[in-house]
Amino acid sequence: MSIDKSRGNSNTLENLNNEAGGLRLQRIPPTERRGRVHTSTVTVAVINPDIVTGDAYTRRGDNDFRIEWFSGTGCGGQHKNKHQNSCRIIHIPTGIAEARQTRSRENSQSEAMAAILRRLDNELERDKLCSTATIRRDQVGTGMRADKIRTIRFQDDQVVDHRNGRRITADRFMKGYMNELW
Repeated sequence: MSIDKSRGNSNTLENLNNEAGGLRLQRIPPTERRGRVHTSTVTVAVINPDIVTGDAYTRRGDNDFRIEWFSGTGCGGQHKNKHQNSCRIIHIPTGIAEARQTRSRENSQSEAMAAILRRLDNELERDKLCSTATIRRDQVGTGMRADKIRTIRFQDDQVVDHRNGRRITADRFMKGYMNELW
């Protein structure tokens, strides 16, 4: 289904948000002998793919990290006690910390930085998924027939928007003139 572009309405996300919610579809199948109406429910969610999440996970400047050096733990004796080769990197905006312990400072720092960047990427992705799920849940509702925003009745060739009471023919709606209901 597409939106009619010749009507002057832009194809923006704000207009498409009017389509989010539950739709009730009523039809009489050609195989129905008694003329009973079959009702189906469809849920529509309109989600912006460029969801902006918290700034804390995306900040990765040099000033956003604090690096601490310390002596290692465990076996190793004099070398571990004498050299501070273990690295702890803390992401200041989020408080996420990662520590690595190797024989050289460069390896410890690069391993700790790789680990903390992986964790920040995972947190950013988790945050995006949670916000997308929340938006979808708010738009769709329970998916039951009572949550309907629009009814499409093919046997009457009619589409009714229950929020504002506007009506158009089902044929025009299926051809993409859904902006007449906005």
